[in-house]
Amino acid sequence: MTAPSARDVRHAAERISATVHRTPVMTSRSFNREAGVRVFFKCENLQLGGAFKIRGAANFVRSLTPEELKRGVVAYSSGNHAQAVAIAARKAGTKATVVMPLDAPQSKFEATEANAATIVRYDRLKENREEIARRIADETGAITIPPYDHPWTIAGQGTAALELLEDIPDMDAMITPIGGGGLMSGCALIAHEIKPSIRLFGAEPEEARDTWLSLRKGERVEIPTPATIADGLRATSPGAITFPILKKHLEGVLLVTEDEIKSAIRFLLTRMKILVEPSGAVPAAALLARKLPAGIRSIGVILSGGNIDFELLASL
Repeated sequence: MTAPSARDVRHAAERISATVHRTPVMTSRSFNREAGVRVFFKCENLQLGGAFKIRGAANFVRSLTPEELKRGVVAYSSGNHAQAVAIAARKAGTKATVVMPLDAPQSKFEATEANAATIVRYDRLKENREEIARRIADETGAITIPPYDHPWTIAGQGTAALELLEDIPDMDAMITPIGGGGLMSGCALIAHEIKPSIRLFGAEPEEARDTWLSLRKGERVEIPTPATIADGLRATSPGAITFPILKKHLEGVLLVTEDEIKSAIRFLLTRMKILVEPSGAVPAAALLARKLPAGIRSIGVILSGGNIDFELLASL
């Protein structure tokens, strides 16, 4: 499968313009003071479906032929990709089946069901979600939409960085959370085409540092299913397509603790009045903990999503 390019990201932006929101960019003097750097937040927590995932899902669905659309689509996800595929499929007039883990946040189950998707639940510790999705695709003829490791998905996700750099062209650096690497890969492709000097970083929970380990080793490393509060970043290995892109473009990956993630969620909610889910708060946590290398004056942050269970939020 051919890796995507910056040109693919630009084409994706045109393809999905009628589907996705152009999310706002926020700033906070109090956050800047705590982080010691000027920060521009791309608020994908305010995106359609509550997360950036609609960008990749919409680009994928809009790239299918009419005959393929009639067959329906199938996806596997802990929540945000599930909801995004359900929305994209509904808007395109096709049916969606989504494979979701039993421990996915209840709010994400409900939001996916609300968009007319059929949900198949599985135990992530005992079953393989890709095998389940493959079986469904074989039985129904549906087209599988991977959550991150596909050129169409990656190109769609990169449109978040395209918009951010159009709004804030003079940033020194950019950081996104990393799960399977789809968001960071797409953002890296377009960011380095627009501004070759920009410094690019990923952020991961210490409990889910598969990309950090893979970059250190120079090849993809697989870890056990991580027990992190950041449910969207529980990938056990970077993608076959995303990893070479990350390896080429990233300066580094910053690791954060579970307590640092919780503190970032609280700061964003109480000081900036925006609700960000644990996965989306990971880059902000890295900045608040001052884990950036020296020499960066301004940085763009992709707040990747805002879908968090009320029970979890209350516990923080």
